[in-house]
Amino acid sequence: MSGGPALGEVAARSPRVLVVDGHQDHDVFEVLNIADGVARVKSPLLFEIGEELSVRVEQDGVTTAMTARVRAHIGPEDARITELELSA
Repeated sequence: MSGGPALGEVAARSPRVLVVDGHQDHDVFEVLNIADGVARVKSPLLFEIGEELSVRVEQDGVTTAMTARVRAHIGPEDARITELELSA
């Protein structure tokens, strides 16, 4: 046995950004990181620059309802990263 955290503990700490559509949440983002109010994510969906989404951000055991504005798409077309500006 190693002295590191169990796999479930690592997954529980990973941040998530869920798109809220009515009473349903959609897990469409792979969160790379969240820093300084900006989430960098990968998604099979390409949202419009400037588009605003209602989201729930789950991080460090806390869930917060927020608005995410699509700020930019960066990187090559086959590995596009979307930047979401988060606000309460």
